[in-house]
Amino acid sequence: MQKISPCLWFDTEGEEAAEFYTSIFPNSRIVEVSRYGSAGPRDEGTVMTVDFELEGQPFMALNGGPDFKFNEAISLEVHCETQEEVDKYWSALTADGGEEGPCGWLKDKYGVSWQIVPNILSQLIKDPDREKSQRVMAAMLQMGKIEIDELEKAAAAAA
Repeated sequence: MQKISPCLWFDTEGEEAAEFYTSIFPNSRIVEVSRYGSAGPRDEGTVMTVDFELEGQPFMALNGGPDFKFNEAISLEVHCETQEEVDKYWSALTADGGEEGPCGWLKDKYGVSWQIVPNILSQLIKDPDREKSQRVMAAMLQMGKIEIDELEKAAAAAA
């Protein structure tokens, strides 16, 4: 068991969300579903927690009630090698009511914030050529979904 793993608070849709996420990412699975008992605080037999893994990373979905909502203060970052990967995860996570955001950020249909980030973005922004890195940053700030070819064009542009 990993020492630290995220717990995502849902009203009632934790199991549905875990099934959705595990359908998108390879090497993912539902590990265990536990249910509320007679002690409550929710109806006996309803799903309390869902332990699941995404790409081998453990998560827990808790059906804790409507008291708390997700916001952008925390997000799940997906590192991508290719534009195909970026496109795949962007499309899957914005499907059925998700919301596209700026700079590679999105919210899925449950309100969870994600960052779909091509690995080359970090490399280009950390480039020792400050002008190059700033051109890449300026290009990224104009994007919703990150487009690798546009980042590369910005990096290659003459000063």
